[in-house]
Amino acid sequence: MSWTYLLVAGLFEIVWAVSLKYTEGFTRLWPSAVTVAAIVASMAFMGLALRDLPMGTAYAVWTGIGACGTALLGMLLFAEPASALRLACIGLILSGIVGLKLMA
Repeated sequence: MSWTYLLVAGLFEIVWAVSLKYTEGFTRLWPSAVTVAAIVASMAFMGLALRDLPMGTAYAVWTGIGACGTALLGMLLFAEPASALRLACIGLILSGIVGLKLMA
């Protein structure tokens, strides 16, 4: 169950990072509320995952999920560059996440 909690924490990490873009410096109420709620949810699920998972592994996977998801959504939602090299680097992060999962 800890890996599920960690996955959910990572997904909330993506939500808050993307919604942060829409807050316009926390000047818009609803995007700001979504951002804060997602941060709290991400931390709560991360805390649950840390009950059973090693801290270093959990933190690396959590931030990796957030980084990859945020980068991919940046490409889709904000027309950020999607070069082959950038996608390859995201693939390397994902392979690291899979490697950490297999070693745990």
